[in-house]
Amino acid sequence: MSDHYLQVILLIERLHRQFLEAVKLELDALQVHDANNVQALLLFNMGDADISVGELISRGYYLGTNVSYNVKKLSESGYLVYERSEHDRRSIRVRLTPKGRTLRGRLSDMLNRHSGMLGLTQIKDADLERTAVTLQQLERFWMRPGVSR
Repeated sequence: MSDHYLQVILLIERLHRQFLEAVKLELDALQVHDANNVQALLLFNMGDADISVGELISRGYYLGTNVSYNVKKLSESGYLVYERSEHDRRSIRVRLTPKGRTLRGRLSDMLNRHSGMLGLTQIKDADLERTAVTLQQLERFWMRPGVSR
């Protein structure tokens, strides 16, 4: 069991890096040079939400330690609007601009293309569903108290 566990962990990391590379190639094809792949994925995950920077992390839209840097860069490039909350001046809320929504739409088109191409492989929807269930179970396991000691 431990060999499979380690293999899954390594695959998760490798697949994430490969997906980020696919996003980078898409950005290059779209001639988008003012946002990187991690920032573009953040925009995609946000969707139409108007949320706080803290929620970006707690909802899993951004995984990393430099969310403030990326929010600032996306704002400077015109993809995001960020403003202090009227109710809590310490909280910063963010939302996509029209430019951000356009890029999000292009990434959505990319994912739809990828999804369509899966039909040409041996990977079936039921396989993806089972994989998602297993990964969600792993996520819950890792979030349990005592596991991350």
